[in-house]
This record gives sequence, C-alpha cells and structure tokens, in this order.
Amino acid sequence: MNPRERGFLLLTSHLGNPERKVLTMAQLRNLAGRIQGMEPPEEERPLTVTDLEALGYGPEMAGRILALLGEEELLERYLLRGRRTDCIPVTRVSEHYPIIVRQRLGLDSPGCLWVKGDPALLEAPGIALVGSRELRPENGAFAREVGRQAAVQGLVLVSGNARGADRTAQEACLEAGGRVVSIVADELERCPLHSRVTYVSEDGFDLGFSAQRALSRNRVIHALGRMVFVAQARLGRGGTWDGVTRNLRLNLSSVACFRDGSDAMQELEQMGAFLVGAEDLRDLSALVQSAQSITLPGWEKNSENM
Repeated sequence: MNPRERGFLLLTSHLGNPERKVLTMAQLRNLAGRIQGMEPPEEERPLTVTDLEALGYGPEMAGRILALLGEEELLERYLLRGRRTDCIPVTRVSEHYPIIVRQRLGLDSPGCLWVKGDPALLEAPGIALVGSRELRPENGAFAREVGRQAAVQGLVLVSGNARGADRTAQEACLEAGGRVVSIVADELERCPLHSRVTYVSEDGFDLGFSAQRALSRNRVIHALGRMVFVAQARLGRGGTWDGVTRNLRLNLSSVACFRDGSDAMQELEQMGAFLVGAEDLRDLSALVQSAQSITLPGWEKNSENM
C-alpha cells in the first residue's frame, strides 16, 4: 500500500472504531485541493499545524486532520487483521477502484471498498440483479435466468448476497461457470473464499449487519451494474424499491423489471424502467440498445463476444 492510499484510509476510514471522526469526501477533496496549491517545502516532511493554518484551516480542524494522520499504528493493526482474513482495502485512489462507481456516484461514492477475492472483478463489465427476499416461483425463475445468462454471455453478476433474489441469481451464475461481485451488508471477514466470487463491503471488513448498511450498499450495486434487473419488488416498500427508485431518479443505470403484472413493476415502468421477460435475456447487448442506454467503457468489448 502506497503512502497516498494510507493517508486516504487514515483520513476517511473508521479502522474498526465507530467513534473515529473521519473526514467526509467533500472535506477530503477540499483538503486535496488546498494542498495542491501549497508551496512545496524545501525538504520532505509531514504536514504541520502551521502548514494547515497557512492553507486556511483553523486550529481545531488542523489538529483534527493531524490527529487522524498520526494514527499509523491503528491503521497497521487494522490492515493486519484484514490480511489474516484475506480482506484488502480498495480506496478511491487505489488502482482497482471501479471508475464507473466514482463517475456515477461522485462524492457519494464510498471512500473505501473492502474486498475479499479478486479486486479486478470490480472493473469488469457486469449486470446487476436486485429483488425481494420472498420470491414468487416465476420471479425466482427470472432471477435464476439473469444469473445464468450473465455467465453464458461473459458478464460479471453484481448482487447483494441477501436471501431471495440475490442468492438465487448468484448461485445460478456460479453453477453456469460465471463470476460474481457480491456487495454484502454484514461481516466481510466471515464470507468464504471462492475463486469466482469477489465479496465487497463499505467502510470496513468487520462491521455487522444493519438496515442502514443494507440500504447504503444498494447504491453501489446499482452503480456497478451496466444494467440493473429487478426480479421482484414491493410497491413503495423495502430496500429493493428504495434502491431502484433512487437509481431512476439519479439515472445511475438502465433498469429492466420482470414483466410479472404487479403494481410495483408497472409503477417502476412509469418512472422510467422498462419491462422484460426471461426470453429477452438471450441478448443482453440488445437490451442495452433498446433501453437507449449510453454505452459504457468495457461494454463494447464484451458485447463483441456475446
């Protein structure tokens, strides 16, 4: 890990301590901008309170920044704990941080994604699958077909590892020889290693499940998917509805909902999603065109091999 990545973690990660008062992405960007305009010191040395005050920070904020940067031992202990369970950090300044997430979410993109598995999968072209935990049989069949077709057509499947639609699609993808990026809302360190699965968690590898974390990770799922398929949703309720409607408001990616005749899917269609059946999944590149999506980096190359 290079000094820039270490500094990023020191300033933005809780490092296992939820009481640690880290900088927001906006505060970090502001700091980076000020430092770029700073006259370089005559010799390499750490930042001082004087340096930060010269950049316009008051004593309190300058002290807070230096205190965060000074917790090198805490960082090293946390990194060591992560390495013992095969968890590594991919920060916004790391090589494998997915550009598509940074572009689509801007300052709302996670400062750090903790990864268990191959981080290169985060940059591979993929489609996402979301849906309810309790699936009707026909909706479950659709989720399975999305996972299978992702594998057959050489795309990574992005999902959330929750019971129901997520795991149904993930298991189908793996059974067909595909690859999965699974954005988890519980302890990353407990996820089993798998040669074709990359597990991902925001902020830390040791954080337990919470409803807030489950809702927060939705934006990452929607941002990573070149397209997002919705297997089932409840009208106006639940994490699936929350994530999909936010996607449609912000236009993060195209949304394709299973044509199941439900009020929820019809409402999502009115909001900008389009309806598909299992038969439409045989040519995912055609679905991209029919949704009039902007072709994203990496999709064209993969589509040629479909």
